Amino acid sequence: MILTPEALEALRGQLIVSCQAYPGEPLRDPRTTAQFAASAVIGGAAAVRVQGLADVQFTRAAVEVPVIGLWKDGHDGVFITPTLRHALAVAGGGAHVVAIDGTRRRRPDGLTLTQTVAGIHRESHALVMADCGSFDDAAAAVEAGADLIGTTLSGYTGERPKTHGPDVELIEQIAAAGFGVPLIAEGRLHTPEQARQCLDAGAFAVVVGTAITHPATITGWFAEALK
Repeated sequence: MILTPEALEALRGQLIVSCQAYPGEPLRDPRTTAQFAASAVIGGAAAVRVQGLADVQFTRAAVEVPVIGLWKDGHDGVFITPTLRHALAVAGGGAHVVAIDGTRRRRPDGLTLTQTVAGIHRESHALVMADCGSFDDAAAAVEAGADLIGTTLSGYTGERPKTHGPDVELIEQIAAAGFGVPLIAEGRLHTPEQARQCLDAGAFAVVVGTAITHPATITGWFAEALK
């Protein structure tokens, strides 16, 4: 299935659920990721976001909603689908949308963001979501041809402070610029109220991950509150 403009428009105002577990955790299994994704869809998720090639493949078989795929390689700097090779592998695994590092930082393969986006468009049918960390990142990603832009990396690249919740100010700034591509709010959305706030600030859709699909962190919130 190719994600058509009509199918993309259907995500407006909707919830996207990020289903990821960290290496070494009990739930770090592609089959479990797919089960989480299927459960999220039952709850109302209009799309899902998963990390890892096998996770993309298993999830594609388990759900009938758009799958945003990525491949994390490394822990610092540019590590979210850092190269064109990574991106094409994710697309080849069946992702409707490939999420890549959309910052202005140097990429490991030496390609520019524009070259990377063009390569994905040329070699696959996938759309490109640029995970950005600032307004300037978002502007550059739109110029580079990204189909969607997200606030995923706000607070993690040194350009903006790490807010306790979502970076609503950044969402408002990008929305006000009217770039003409869907703006996806992502990062530190922990409550339904925050998700609603992001939509009201101008986001096209919102991604929620940890608060829905990471039991260890959710348990920690409750445990900490009881101390």
